[in-house]
Amino acid sequence: MADRAVRAVRGAIQLDADDRDHLLASVEELIREILDQNEIESEDLIAMILTATPDLRSEFPAVAARALGIGDVPLICAQEIDVVGALPRVIRVMVHVHSTRTRAEIRHVYLRGAAALRRDLAQ
Repeated sequence: MADRAVRAVRGAIQLDADDRDHLLASVEELIREILDQNEIESEDLIAMILTATPDLRSEFPAVAARALGIGDVPLICAQEIDVVGALPRVIRVMVHVHSTRTRAEIRHVYLRGAAALRRDLAQ
């Protein structure tokens, strides 16, 4: 087995509205894409930081991760700073993992309107 290193994987998704069901489904979609595109298994997970823009208040994004069965991984939710002109209704995530991939091989995931945040990294 190749050497494993700690890596950070970024991702974001823009929501259509601050609706609890929509938020949970969107965050699940984002986390699944991050895990799938980087071939991350649950035992590879170290921790997840999830942030929401101040206009999203219907639910904690971590609830969606727990619904995916991520129950033994430390999760924390925080609010993004409220910068004038920032993209609204965005959930961001940073996942820390053990991986055999190099930094260059990590696939960061930016979905829907959030692709505009990092066009250089969006798939």
